[in-house]
Amino acid sequence: MEIKREPRKFELHAPFEPSGDQPQAIKELTEGLNEGKKDQVLLGATGTGKTFTMANLIANQNKPTLVLAHNKTLAMQLYYELKEFFPNNRVEYFVSNFDFYQPEAYVPSKDLYIDKDARQNMELDMMRLSAMNALMTRNDTIVVASVASIYAIQNPAEYSKSFFELNVGQKISRKEILTYLVKTGYTRNDIEMAPGTFSAKGDVIKIVPGWQANIMFRVSLFGDEIESIDVLDATTGSVTGQTRTITIYPAQAYVTPEDKLGLAVANIRAELAERLKYFRDKGLMLEAQRLEQRTNYDMESLTEFGYCSGIENYSSHLDFRKPGQMPYALIDYFGDDFLTIIDESHMMIPQIRGMYNTDRSRKTTLIDYGFRLPSAIDNRPLSFDEFRSKMKQVVYTSATPGDYELDLTDHKVVQQVIRPTGLLDPIIDVRKTDGQIDDLIEEIRTRKEKGERTLITTLTIRMSEDLTAYLQEKGIKVAYLHSELKTFERSEIINDLRKGVYDAVVGVNLLREGLDIPEVSLVAVLDADKQGFLRNTRSLVQTAGRAARNAHGEVIFYADTISPAMKEAMEETSRRREVQEVYNKEHNITPKTVFKKVQDSVLTPGAKKELDKVNKTKDKDKKRAAIDKLLADLRKEMLQAAKDLDFEKAADLRDTIIDLEGQKD
Repeated sequence: MEIKREPRKFELHAPFEPSGDQPQAIKELTEGLNEGKKDQVLLGATGTGKTFTMANLIANQNKPTLVLAHNKTLAMQLYYELKEFFPNNRVEYFVSNFDFYQPEAYVPSKDLYIDKDARQNMELDMMRLSAMNALMTRNDTIVVASVASIYAIQNPAEYSKSFFELNVGQKISRKEILTYLVKTGYTRNDIEMAPGTFSAKGDVIKIVPGWQANIMFRVSLFGDEIESIDVLDATTGSVTGQTRTITIYPAQAYVTPEDKLGLAVANIRAELAERLKYFRDKGLMLEAQRLEQRTNYDMESLTEFGYCSGIENYSSHLDFRKPGQMPYALIDYFGDDFLTIIDESHMMIPQIRGMYNTDRSRKTTLIDYGFRLPSAIDNRPLSFDEFRSKMKQVVYTSATPGDYELDLTDHKVVQQVIRPTGLLDPIIDVRKTDGQIDDLIEEIRTRKEKGERTLITTLTIRMSEDLTAYLQEKGIKVAYLHSELKTFERSEIINDLRKGVYDAVVGVNLLREGLDIPEVSLVAVLDADKQGFLRNTRSLVQTAGRAARNAHGEVIFYADTISPAMKEAMEETSRRREVQEVYNKEHNITPKTVFKKVQDSVLTPGAKKELDKVNKTKDKDKKRAAIDKLLADLRKEMLQAAKDLDFEKAADLRDTIIDLEGQKD
């Protein structure tokens, strides 16, 4: 079935107009896009409303738009914010569809094979399919995506051929409809209806689409003609409406037509024969046996069911790609003219760069030792050059843009440093390390008296632990925030800091925690003059930004010398502060601390009680049962938080669910 995109326009809905330097940023970026500039950089300070600027760009350009974010939490936040700005358009979410994923691997030195272990998330799977379908059918589509967008998926041309349409009055037999459904990845289940399933009783076929869980289609036949199509509530089964036509999209992201499947299997068989000869000629009989057994089993499954475990390893055969040919990715679904916005580009670009080589190294070992055919190497993410070749026009946004994007634009950036709240970048003070801890204790106590909080960052885990212990001895209420803490524990510490249970939090890398806490008026950086990732210019600017949510924000760099990175960070912060002060004076604005409601806990009291039970249970079977019960409750809470547009709570709950899933083993 040939699908054409509907030519709809983006409709931006916002209860406010652009303010501060947003209008100028929107104007400059829009002009650049209209002039055909491929790359532009938006230097947007934290809290200046970069998402609203993005939304205005999208509305002005009226093109399908890819928004890239470097982690799922940020992606979820952007997704919900853009849904609010564009309620009448398609805003989609595309990230990895696994709650837990351990890739297949082999460690030759230990002769250790690690089988792929993955727990698919049905909700994320539906959202991925929804994004793919929207891009094929609607021009007014925004997809917020993670690095998952550069990984191999099916050729969009082949995917679109799997769509089929059903119309009232259409001449089609029951058998033909059921055959269509099976070929596009649907499974029959006459007992429990879940997304991607159908039931067939007499002349009535019920279909739960693979991209949505809350609706069901009931197709009623009279002989070989469709008599009616009803839309049902999937939970209650009650009729919510009728329609004369429906388009059925595939239930899986990989669907291979039956006529091509046979040829693909024949090609796999030919590659297997060639590889077995290679191993046997080299005397590698164990590797040959491994490969023959596994591949034959997979070919039997493909022939019988059109699917096999690890089907992605045969993607080059199923797509009929030549060895080494670039795979298809989500980006290919956007068409020939689209806009890309890369948020936090200083983090996202290095992440994209790193995916290809990491994946290749793991796959090469599997191939060399007979666990996979050589063609498995072509089931991969795009290389950075391939990613770059697919881009049309790109806007990079960051408070601290990276060298890559700055070089692309000859260091010419569009600036957005004025906050609607009038808040200024914090003052940075440099103090000697001699007596630094006593000085820090006084500063923490001064903040406590004002009802404010402190963040402290050190260079090593050992230093953080020792400092936390020492401050506790001195009567400071302090907690240590580190990477080994579970999501729930981390959220509790942050909430307790906001509520005043703690006066300060100590950590090594406070950049990765997503700490935007209005109560924090002081950020203390120990060993600020040391060289390295956590003390380079960008990291220091980002760390200082943690104090930019409070009207009394201040940063102390404890150091014996002023390093080049410190100097640059202080100059950039002072430059922004000067611009902000001039604007505030001209517009008679008094900076005000951001108000943000303190959540009691991401978990309800009942869920916290259940979590305590889980942690105390030692019997494995009882623990699994307790976790399953708690997971069911948490998923309900997460979905409710999502409906309430409380994306922070939804993201925290989702991360807690992932942590609990990992404990089941």
